[in-house]
Amino acid sequence: MSSRLSASYDAIVGGGGHNGLVAGAYLARAGLRTLVLEKRATLGGTVETRPLSDGRRAPGLFPTVGRLRPSVARELDLRAHGLALVAPEVRVFAPQPDGRAVTLWADAARTAAELRAWSAGDGAAWVEFDRHVRALSTFVASLNDATPPATSGGSLADAITGLLLGRAFKKLSRDDARQLLRVLPMAIADFVAESFDSEPVRAAVAMRAVMFTALGVWSMGTTAALLADSAGNDGGAPGQVVYARGGPGALAAALAAAARGFGAEIRTGAEVAGVTTVEGRVTGVTLASGDEIAAPIVASGLDPKRTLLDLLPPLELGPNLRWRVGNIRQPGRVARVNFGLAALPAFPAAGDRDEAPRRLRGRILVGATGLDDMERAFDASKYGHVSDELLLEATIPTLVDPSLAPDGGHVMSVIAQYVPYRPAGGTWDAAAREALGDRVVARLESVAPGIGRLVTSREVMTPLDLEAEYGLTGGHPYHQEPALDAWFAWRPLVGHARYRMPVAGLYLVGPGAHPGGGVTGAPAQNAVKEILADWKKRR
Repeated sequence: MSSRLSASYDAIVGGGGHNGLVAGAYLARAGLRTLVLEKRATLGGTVETRPLSDGRRAPGLFPTVGRLRPSVARELDLRAHGLALVAPEVRVFAPQPDGRAVTLWADAARTAAELRAWSAGDGAAWVEFDRHVRALSTFVASLNDATPPATSGGSLADAITGLLLGRAFKKLSRDDARQLLRVLPMAIADFVAESFDSEPVRAAVAMRAVMFTALGVWSMGTTAALLADSAGNDGGAPGQVVYARGGPGALAAALAAAARGFGAEIRTGAEVAGVTTVEGRVTGVTLASGDEIAAPIVASGLDPKRTLLDLLPPLELGPNLRWRVGNIRQPGRVARVNFGLAALPAFPAAGDRDEAPRRLRGRILVGATGLDDMERAFDASKYGHVSDELLLEATIPTLVDPSLAPDGGHVMSVIAQYVPYRPAGGTWDAAAREALGDRVVARLESVAPGIGRLVTSREVMTPLDLEAEYGLTGGHPYHQEPALDAWFAWRPLVGHARYRMPVAGLYLVGPGAHPGGGVTGAPAQNAVKEILADWKKRR
């Protein structure tokens, strides 16, 4: 299909996920004529609210938005654009096979009091453990705010970054500073075992370090993943839980409204098929429709492998860099299962009818029984199998936002952790997908007897489905594994961690860039600072 020049802009953002919308809003706010292009008919990507067959609405992938960087919400005035957030007092509810449960609250003292039922030592250790996690996460937040330094040369900006990081490090207590470098490369299993005796308590904390990844609790660097998850928010040791009224799609709607308010143009149903270049510099994009749109800046919200291998002309990378990009690890190991429910399921460990709804408003962990149990579930996925002891993280957003079920009942959104990208010896055909859904229901039945009878609708999305629906290469929600070899100055690749891609004018603004994944808006906010610095130099 021949191309035709249809328009010209200062900047084009490829991808209308939440990071793409953040980038588009900030670029337009700075005065650049900005166009955001989204392949799908709806905005938000994984941060969307999807209709179920029974009329209820459920999250696309991420059910909560609590890690959104506060400065993004403030600077883009998202509240004025309709974003309303709800933070329940409970963070984690982890029912156990013996009928008891581990509950982690936002209030550290309340959590400590309840943990004494598991172990006097665990109750005594909790408040200090939470303080320790918060202190170390504060330093990680400083790293997340910074543009990684250049691997050669250096600049005044790098020197200033170093000074700021040094100042953040000095704010740590002597013991926290000594511990920081020790714990960052640790396996989360070792980190939690240093403070807690009870396996269910260890597991309830550790599960957050491996969610959405292809890492096990004994994998090196998973403590860094836990600290990163608590960085820049009020998560602490139990993690953050904040819902957007209207579902996560309400965040996408607010971001889109903010971007348009600053003058950005947004088009849906517009697939970027390629990035055009001349003499090693971006000149614009071509669409699947054949249209060509000119711009000296292209900011990609797509994952790094798709951005560099699928959109750029092959000769722009060369064989060595193409090989390095091809080896970026994106092994998706999570599935999303959404349920419409006729009524609130009964979790015996949650208490009576009055107490249960309070304890079920946060993240419900099924399978967080012990570190070795979790590792065995991870081991099965490495060989293409789904463990019989599947790990689940469920939320019931209708407990805080009944509008998601306008005709009554509830929505339950479940992340099934350690589901392989492709099952060994087979494919994710309709039968295999439904078998996975049945397995998730059976796993839920172990802690919520009778839940299967309440199901009025069900949607199962395997890692392969997540790839097809949201463009996640390999089905990885974070665009790249958040391991130590893809952290800070190594993300997505050594030499390309400063958001600038190998072709001048091409930038990475999605979670494949530092500081990584989740609903934060941080990669886009960081990247726009570098885009605007380059723009200022050119003008």
